[in-house]
Amino acid sequence: MKRLPLLLFAAGLIPAQVPAPDAALIAARNKTEKELESIAIIERKVMVPMRDGKRMAADIYRPKDTSKKYPIIFVRTPYNFNYWDVRMGAPRDMANELKAVKKGYIFVEMNERGHFFSEGGYDILGPPLTDGSDAISWMSDQPWSNAKVGTVGCSSTAEWQLGVAAQGNPAFTTMIPQGFGAGVGRVGPYYEQGNWYRGGAVQMLFIAWIYGEQNQVRPMFPPNTSQEDLILASKAFDLAPHFPPVDWAKALTHLPEMDIIKSVDGPHGIFADRMEISTGGAMIKRAPNDPAWYRGGLWHDNMPINIPGLWFMSWYDVSVGPNLAAYNYVRKTASPEIGKEQYAVIAPTLHCSYTRATEDTIVGERSMGDARLDYDELTYGWFDHFLKGEDNKILEKTPRVHYFTMGSNKWQTADTWPPEGAQPLTFYLGSGGKANSLYGDGTLASGAPGADAADAFTYDPMNPVPSYGGNVCCTGNAVTGGALDQRKMEARADILVYSSEPLKEGLEVSGPMEATLYVSSDAKDTDFTVKVIDVSPDGTAYNLDETIQRVRYRDGYDKPLVWMEPGKVYKVALQPMTTSNYFAPGHRIRIEISSSNFPRFDRNLNTGGNNYDEATGVTAHNSVHHSKQYPSQITLSVVKRG
Repeated sequence: MKRLPLLLFAAGLIPAQVPAPDAALIAARNKTEKELESIAIIERKVMVPMRDGKRMAADIYRPKDTSKKYPIIFVRTPYNFNYWDVRMGAPRDMANELKAVKKGYIFVEMNERGHFFSEGGYDILGPPLTDGSDAISWMSDQPWSNAKVGTVGCSSTAEWQLGVAAQGNPAFTTMIPQGFGAGVGRVGPYYEQGNWYRGGAVQMLFIAWIYGEQNQVRPMFPPNTSQEDLILASKAFDLAPHFPPVDWAKALTHLPEMDIIKSVDGPHGIFADRMEISTGGAMIKRAPNDPAWYRGGLWHDNMPINIPGLWFMSWYDVSVGPNLAAYNYVRKTASPEIGKEQYAVIAPTLHCSYTRATEDTIVGERSMGDARLDYDELTYGWFDHFLKGEDNKILEKTPRVHYFTMGSNKWQTADTWPPEGAQPLTFYLGSGGKANSLYGDGTLASGAPGADAADAFTYDPMNPVPSYGGNVCCTGNAVTGGALDQRKMEARADILVYSSEPLKEGLEVSGPMEATLYVSSDAKDTDFTVKVIDVSPDGTAYNLDETIQRVRYRDGYDKPLVWMEPGKVYKVALQPMTTSNYFAPGHRIRIEISSSNFPRFDRNLNTGGNNYDEATGVTAHNSVHHSKQYPSQITLSVVKRG
């Protein structure tokens, strides 16, 4: 075992250039570790058996007082939690573990299958359901456990929670999923399949993400390797694959799309390669309703969840719409008692950035004011109630839905989402046929125009509209998320711009925003994109949410593909967007329409082919129609305050 780090270094599995450790960080980590050792029994690299014999690596921190049993906070992740983070050249922070033990909990963190010291092969859709439930059963059977397990975590540390909760493990007592959209498969009108799609277009963030996650070429330890040796090994190296930095803004332009990871010398894996472990072959080749999506670890809206949940979402995350749909589904389908124990927090931040809110929270370029909440108080109040049985009145003190309204920059409360009393307000698109760019004549009005003066534009997939801000995650340097002034983009002729008159009175939009377009094209297939924008009197145009629809799926993801015919007008209903935004008096409501938002979404090459295996595209000449016959529109959810 003592020779392993040297061998790994020679094999290139540990980076040759490790940053010099930061002395202050090391000192802080050592101080936390020493305090933890004074109050906790610490067991590292506990190999927890799964039903197929594979073992998952866990670190366990439990109070030294062994005279009683304790509830468990369980964190499961694909990411590094080893004693020493070789890649960063510094010890790992231990604040969460320390806080949990101080508050009377056992804290268990575990790596997903196929990551670091956990055995087996990694498949994002395969083992999460069984592994998560097996881990919870193992923990609940330990002599130090009170048989109550709660889960918490954001992003990949949250996404598995929903599918496992639906398995009905009696020890799984409550969950706090945060930024969990990649765990949601199909719910209501959304067929995102874990954020891989929106409107049938590929969300390219996961190509960048899975580049560093699907690697399975790593050292393995014999089953009889002692816990002591595993601990020693984890202090020397973390089994993390080392890949050189990638310019994702450039890499994501590569065609064919299925070769993007290959083009940057990434590892083989489930993205584009059929592997023995895979539940359904290469993910990039699957359609949005492929049966393979339903055989793995995603949660779908035919899977009942019947445990209390505290759900965290954010307006500039990648999937707030499907997340809210999942929350509403569980409220509706759980038992009456559990349905009342579903609570939601919706912050005005980027993905998993809740606790980074400040007294003046800036998201992109837009100030949200003071967007802070005491998340620790809420989290531990929730766990104290459900895992310890404390009568702390947390449910009475906490609003059922606690959401932040941008524009007015304040937290608000509601019993439902959308808030009770929200009413639809429809704006119809209009123009004199020249809505191209910010300088065109596109309008939003309360009624549809009588005659059709269609707005035409050219969509060239080799010159797509660049993504600029938005509700994104995990794209490396390819897209900067958040609210950015869109006027820079709106100078393009391939963006149609429709704006309302300045509002005489303020308007709160809190809830779904649904766009329906009437379109035509000379291509067999193409995309249409929509972006909703708040325009200030000085012209600043901040994006709120965005969506896309691949027209081949306009009749449904479970229906046969239907190609477009030149000159024929088609009705296209896009998947709903959502927000909470106050349009102040004098502001305008604006929507942008185009056929690309790249690399937020992949480009439609307009051929009617597979798209993922094509290297060349064709130019599409697309039109948006608006009249009483073709009432293209955007419907907002408006909340009127007394």
